[in-house]
Amino acid sequence: MKRYLEKLNKDIVGEGLAAGIAAFQRFRRTPAFTGFALFTAMLVINVAVQGPANFFTVRNMNTLFSKNAAFILVAMAQSLLLISGVLNVSVGVTLALVNVVAIMGHEAWGLPLPVAWMLGVAFSIAASMLCGLCVSSLRLPAMLASFSMTMIIKGVNVYIMPIPQGSVPPIIYRTYDSSVLGFIPFSAIIIGLVFCYWLYLKRTRFGKHIYAVGGSPRNAYAAGIDPVRTQLKAFFVSGAIVGIAGLCLTSMTASGNPLQGDDYGIRSLSACIIGGLGFGGWGSVSCGLFGAGFMVLIQNTVYHTFTLLYKLFPGFTVSSFWQNLLSDIIVFGGLLMTIVTARAQRETLKQGFVKQFKRGERLGK
Repeated sequence: MKRYLEKLNKDIVGEGLAAGIAAFQRFRRTPAFTGFALFTAMLVINVAVQGPANFFTVRNMNTLFSKNAAFILVAMAQSLLLISGVLNVSVGVTLALVNVVAIMGHEAWGLPLPVAWMLGVAFSIAASMLCGLCVSSLRLPAMLASFSMTMIIKGVNVYIMPIPQGSVPPIIYRTYDSSVLGFIPFSAIIIGLVFCYWLYLKRTRFGKHIYAVGGSPRNAYAAGIDPVRTQLKAFFVSGAIVGIAGLCLTSMTASGNPLQGDDYGIRSLSACIIGGLGFGGWGSVSCGLFGAGFMVLIQNTVYHTFTLLYKLFPGFTVSSFWQNLLSDIIVFGGLLMTIVTARAQRETLKQGFVKQFKRGERLGK
């Protein structure tokens, strides 16, 4: 009986190990593996520099998530658009649009706070849909249309709020910066809920349609899918996610600023590419999630590295310019690695299709 139980345990462990290896091999062939590998490597370096005792604290986790939740959500919204074959660089200034509408709607226009914040999200959806109409319906180049929208939204932001002003009730930013159950950052829950919505969306008909349209609009149309409608829906969902990100930014800053978030558009594109996302029908929102996490950890690692050097070598000072330069060089290296790994993944996928095709020919004979 004892030998039987030992053999049974070995069989269970062996089957579990084999299943885990097989799952990892499948994950290696997905686009998100590149971003995951880069994110994991940077996480290890960050923990080594900062120290496990300092990195894995509730306060540090709260700081990392609350300060960067808006950027992570914007990268996830950008991922959805890239999968459908379009992009939107105006998502950064749209964050500021949500911010100024949420602040001024309550303080200047006299709206109840929940209504003002919902109005901010509505403005974000409207701006995204307007960009979607220009790109999908009018067939304007996505980069040109979204860059033009950036200039328009900037003007609207300054018109609504000429100078930085306003504030939010303390209960909002305290809640946003708090922890649920004593260790889960509230902002991390927001990110998790948005990601869970993507997992649900991916399994719906719309989720399958955006991959089809992103891969080939003509083939999708031939299959009975409306590319314009599908891309407009993608812009709608993206606008809603950016609206939530704008509320996170408002909760984090606890004030209004019409000129903030300008660089989030380009940075979100960089995060998606680093995460392994291609343009059209390739990748997942998890690519943007890992890419954004990689860029967040880069900034955190560089900051703590120079802080450590300052402690080891008294009098050692480096301006923020050199810190940003080092961060950008690391990001550029991540982009180069993405190009190499993406080619390998596409080649593996191509070989898999060839094998399936040859197997089908043999069975047909």
